[in-house]
Amino acid sequence: MTVSKFPKILGALLLGACSSVALQAAAQESENATLVDALKSGEVGLNLRYRVEVVDQDILVDDTVDQYDMEEEAVASTLRTRLNWRSGSYRGFTGFLEMDDVTAIGNDSYNSTTNGNIDRPVVVDPEGTEINQAYIRYSGGNSIITAGRQRINLDGQRFVGGVGWRQNEQTYDGVRYQYGSADSFQLDYSYVYNVNRIFGEDSAGSDMGGDIQLLHAIYPVAENHKISAFVYNLDLEDLTDNASRTYGVDYKGKFGPIKANLSYAHQSDIGDNQYDYSANYYLAELGADLGPVAAKLGYEVLGSDNDVGFKTPLATLHKFQGFTDKFLGTPADGVEDLYVGGSMKVAGGKLGLTYHNFEAAEGSVSYGDEWNLSYGHKITDDISALVKYATYRADEYSTDTDKLWIMVTANF
Repeated sequence: MTVSKFPKILGALLLGACSSVALQAAAQESENATLVDALKSGEVGLNLRYRVEVVDQDILVDDTVDQYDMEEEAVASTLRTRLNWRSGSYRGFTGFLEMDDVTAIGNDSYNSTTNGNIDRPVVVDPEGTEINQAYIRYSGGNSIITAGRQRINLDGQRFVGGVGWRQNEQTYDGVRYQYGSADSFQLDYSYVYNVNRIFGEDSAGSDMGGDIQLLHAIYPVAENHKISAFVYNLDLEDLTDNASRTYGVDYKGKFGPIKANLSYAHQSDIGDNQYDYSANYYLAELGADLGPVAAKLGYEVLGSDNDVGFKTPLATLHKFQGFTDKFLGTPADGVEDLYVGGSMKVAGGKLGLTYHNFEAAEGSVSYGDEWNLSYGHKITDDISALVKYATYRADEYSTDTDKLWIMVTANF
């Protein structure tokens, strides 16, 4: 399919906006502030996150794995050390640099996708040291412009996010323009030429390059009610089967004690994608406080067309469709997720429980169901702990899987 001129027009508008803002920045120079002052007043941050992930997964035996003596269990014990530095402000400009190191503690009896342990279940926390973020940012009036390697999280990260759950975060190389404030109209546009994926620099799938345009706008139609609209244009050079254009709308509102979230999106192939398809996405979710329990009920559909499922290659996928990550790639027949859950405060922490039932969006195949349990507790202002457990019981998709996580995070 032919890519329209729409992304190029957006690029021209962004360039004009950047030029205008840069001129304003030069005109607003402080009499006292200097570049040296901005560098001296910079702040250093340190974040440590240690996690043990245990996987018990039945083996799906087929022609691709029967040559190996496959193991059903994996244990990933990893420490992520994150060191960053943020400069002070100079003429509205700031700089930011962040380094991440992921190290396996003890025996790495898991398949990180780069350590060669292909006989173990996959836990995508590969070892390595790399630049996670490195950018220059200008803030002035209602505008923010960020150029360089950066984190981009849009809405609930259903379509664009940083995959912050994994030890190696997903970040974006490009330019981002943000306009507006939380209580008014907001416009967010990014041009991205490369996505630094969670697999690490030693992986063949570490980067996703292309002409990526991300446009997102929010308008508060009334108090406690807002509508957002988005267009995500992924004209990819790498992983071209994910090249697509997605546009849609999202509504979030509150009616007394009831919270509602409704969303619709449409997706079609573009660029060098070999598949010709046109699929839809739907979400309906309700939430309410029932005494001490914050309850929710939701129904999410990632549709299918011509045996191609609705794709979300930039999403923070661990947040959706269950903790066991069985649907990181949408099946050819799509997926329907009917879920119900709740959370409450227990012993100074937060306890959560959710049940998912998965079925094909096309046809009548039952995929399976999953229970998710979590408990998070803030030990001090700087240290927190989290325990999560998930169990997926397969019907006609994938295999039975149990996962357990124990995680401690410290900020300094």
